[in-house]
Amino acid sequence: KTINWQRIDVFHMDEYIGLPDGALQRFSSFLVDHLFAEVKPRTVNLIDDVIGTENALFNYAKLIEETPIDIVCLGIGENGHIAFNDPPVADFNDPEIIKQVILDDACRQQQVNDDCFPNFDEVPKSALTLTIPTLLAGKYLYCVVPGKTKNKAIKEVLTGEITTACPASILRKHINCTLFTDLDAYNLM
Repeated sequence: KTINWQRIDVFHMDEYIGLPDGALQRFSSFLVDHLFAEVKPRTVNLIDDVIGTENALFNYAKLIEETPIDIVCLGIGENGHIAFNDPPVADFNDPEIIKQVILDDACRQQQVNDDCFPNFDEVPKSALTLTIPTLLAGKYLYCVVPGKTKNKAIKEVLTGEITTACPASILRKHINCTLFTDLDAYNLM
């Protein structure tokens, strides 16, 4: 069955602070180049830190309050993060909709490992991210996690305690969360 994209309003979950508008490493650039070049949603709402962090936080929170989230498509980081909710800043009861965070070293190193940046020093140190309660407010969560570098995180998500030490572990509490993974990521041995 085909999707009527003109009924879809899109938000993205996180964005680096400090990269120039249009930089290839910006998640908004990736989405524009790889998704929105193929499909044309009714609206595309991208986090725009170029207008200033405080303005971006306020504007994006207001948009999300006005447009409830039905579906969240997300991944899980090597350190168990979802969006940019890394273990040091993850909060299962965060009162905010979106917040500014400092990226931990594991998250920043993953960006190098994923070939998003040539070296660790070029990875921004901060970002804007939807909070965990905002992500969990979606009616349906679809989580795609491939690759052996995600193996430890997947093991913690599925078998460990539900704790902010592995933020993605909270996904087990969502009634409509589906995890898609490959054998490399799933190998729990």
